[in-house]
Amino acid sequence: MLSTRALSHAGRPRTLMHPGAFNPVRIHSRHSAGARHIRLVLQPGQRLFDALVVPLQRADVSSASTTILGGFFRHIDYCVAPPDPSGQAVVAYTQPISAGRAFMIFGNATLGKNEQGAPVVHCHAAIRDEDGRTRGGHMLTQSCIVGDEPVVVLVTTLDSFELRVSFDSETNIPLLQPRGRSEK
Repeated sequence: MLSTRALSHAGRPRTLMHPGAFNPVRIHSRHSAGARHIRLVLQPGQRLFDALVVPLQRADVSSASTTILGGFFRHIDYCVAPPDPSGQAVVAYTQPISAGRAFMIFGNATLGKNEQGAPVVHCHAAIRDEDGRTRGGHMLTQSCIVGDEPVVVLVTTLDSFELRVSFDSETNIPLLQPRGRSEK
């Protein structure tokens, strides 16, 4: 445990200032009266996006939080989010970075809907590439391919509300946000 003196020398954390109007409501949350817990097995050779979305759609799940417990991938593409040089947002994604064949150490993926109601998967993960380097960032689920062995994912469904991408005026970017199932 750090002492008070050690903490005072640690410095102040970086303060992020979003470009839009300040919103005093920092966390938008919903309560779900019920949820299901599903153990999902991602099938070899499938895109991460399809391996998550298709079986969950069959189970009538359109919004969920998932934990990817780790496994080999034939291919992983990801990007990172350094400061946005244009100043339009705090961060901006880089061009895709190919990790090639890699091991996903651990990941979290959120299933929701885009502005038109189609499935979207937002995934961040830590990976180890073939050279043994540890990397991490935003996984491009459309081009990440599950390896030769199944990968286990724990799913918690969000049955009482949905996650929908919508523009956030404070951050100046579209974000997955909770909303009632009947809200447009």
